[in-house]
Amino acid sequence: MGELLSPERAAARGVPVVHLPDYLHGDPETRVAFIETLGGGLEALGFVAVTGHGIDEALLARAYAVTRQLFALPLGVKALHETPEDGRQRGYTSFGVEHAKDQHMPDLKEFWHVGRELPPEHRLTRSGAIPRNHFPEELPAFREVALQLFDAMERFAMALLDAVGEYLGLRDGFFRNLTRDGNSVLRLIHYPDMGEGSLQGAVRAAAHEDINLLTVLPASTRPGLELLTRDGSWMPVQTPPNVMVCDTGDMMALLTGGQLPATTHRVVNPDDSDGGRYSMPFFLHPHPNRPLAPFTGEDQKPVLARDFLRRRLQEIGVA
Repeated sequence: MGELLSPERAAARGVPVVHLPDYLHGDPETRVAFIETLGGGLEALGFVAVTGHGIDEALLARAYAVTRQLFALPLGVKALHETPEDGRQRGYTSFGVEHAKDQHMPDLKEFWHVGRELPPEHRLTRSGAIPRNHFPEELPAFREVALQLFDAMERFAMALLDAVGEYLGLRDGFFRNLTRDGNSVLRLIHYPDMGEGSLQGAVRAAAHEDINLLTVLPASTRPGLELLTRDGSWMPVQTPPNVMVCDTGDMMALLTGGQLPATTHRVVNPDDSDGGRYSMPFFLHPHPNRPLAPFTGEDQKPVLARDFLRRRLQEIGVA
């Protein structure tokens, strides 16, 4: 099981810690230090911890409370909001459906996706490129809280991407143009208590890399997150409530020619019953029609973000 790491101990273990106000409001020297620590940490380890993220702790608490209520709904209610036709990009995904890429044993989790809310007449909504959200009428508080958290997490993630862009020497606004009206998603996850429907040999989340550009993860309700270091060892990562853990995904690795890699990570099973685990990662995605290709000069045919995503959704069993 993962252990609780303070920012100081996390830094000592190799997970760099940065303070977002240093970038947003610091003097030039402080901003440069932030950019170098953030980018260097993502390059060397794939993970960083961020303090001063500005997301209201009360909002995070409300989101976790409503998430518990969401997954406590009857299975028949949740199943009404499962959408295999769009690769389960929105709404509910039932327990035992998703598995890690190149794995056949399913993960021990159920989850709910909330994405960008666009007007019904928007071309991305009409085309299905940005799927419609699903909010069960049995839990009216869910919609407001989830969309508030989506917006807050996106603002935070975009500030980090601005700094990443500076680290990479990209033109100003590169990532904002890439992600405008993007297919980003807030994933609310429930890992049931290990006494509830466990599968022999399965784990809560098998070793995998994220699909997207950047992932933002508030502190979960239980330990368990581990990342694979460059020397091949597993490092437990569990931060205090006021810290966000961030990592880069396969789309970022593609764009940077591997300079910012997608780091393998997993969620391990507890040693004993823990009452279940809840987590709320936010996955920042490009606009579905944006072509993705290395900006490092490599000769590689671009792939549309939506096609990259669809292929990966098929590989993990949800599409």
